[in-house]
Amino acid sequence: MLIRERAQIILRLVQERGVVAVGELIAATGASSATIRRDLAEMAASGQIRRVHGGIEAVDLTQPRTLATRDFTISQTLNIAHKRAIARRATDLCVDGESIIINAGTTTFQMVGPLATRRLHILTNSYPMAQQLIAGSENRIVLPGGEVYRKQAIIVSPFDDDAIQHYSASKMFMSCASIGAMGLLEGDPLIARAEAKLLRRAQELIVLADFSKFDARGAIVVCPLSRVSKLITDDRAPPAAIDMCQSAGIEVITVPVAGEDGSAVTAA
Repeated sequence: MLIRERAQIILRLVQERGVVAVGELIAATGASSATIRRDLAEMAASGQIRRVHGGIEAVDLTQPRTLATRDFTISQTLNIAHKRAIARRATDLCVDGESIIINAGTTTFQMVGPLATRRLHILTNSYPMAQQLIAGSENRIVLPGGEVYRKQAIIVSPFDDDAIQHYSASKMFMSCASIGAMGLLEGDPLIARAEAKLLRRAQELIVLADFSKFDARGAIVVCPLSRVSKLITDDRAPPAAIDMCQSAGIEVITVPVAGEDGSAVTAA
C-alpha cells in the first residue's frame, strides 16, 4: 500500500472519529508500527493531523492552514529592482527545449517576463507563475498536486509519491529564506520539505538571492551549499558571503542594479 493510500485511510478514520489510536491505524492499513509512526510524523508536520498520546486527533478543518513565512504580496514589493535583474540573468541560463524546475518565490516569479518568449518545459509549484506562463507564453507547464497556500502563492503536497516523482529536470531555480554556512535555510518545515522533494528531480541547482538573503534567518536546512551549482545575486551582496559561497565551490554570478525602481536595471 502506498503512503497516499494509507494517508487517505488515516484521514478518513480521524475525521469520522475525532481521535484514533495507533493500533487501530495499524489494523486498518496493515502497515507496520514503524511505517505508521513515520506516516503520522509526516502528516502532523504538514498539518493534516495532530499527534496525541497513543494516537492522533483531527485538526480544526474550518481554519485555513498557514505557513511560517512572509506573504507573497508583501515579499513581492521588497528589493524589486534587484529581483528583476537577478531573474533576467537566470533566464539567460535556460536553453529552449530543456526541462527545468522553478520553485515558488518572489525572485523566481520575476522570471515570468523574460520567459514569455522562450520554449521550455517548466515544472513550477507557483500557481501565479503557472497562470501567467500559460496565458502569455508557449512554454509547457507542469504543476505538482497538492494544497494551495494562498498567502504564499505556493502549491504544496504532503505526499512523496505525487505527480513530480517521474519529472526530470536539467536545472532547478529557487530562492530561500536565507543563505548561511549550513546551506539554504527556510523557516517553515513544509516549505523546506517541498523544496527538497523538487531538488531530487533536478541535476543542477541555481539559487536566486538578493543581498538581503544573507542575513541569518530560517532554522531548517533545505540542502548544504555543496548542492548549489550557481548563485545569482546582486552587487550589494556582502563580500564575505560571496567568499563563503565561492569557497564551497559555488559559481557566483553578480548582476549590477542601477535603479531601485527597476527602470534602469542591467544584467550581465
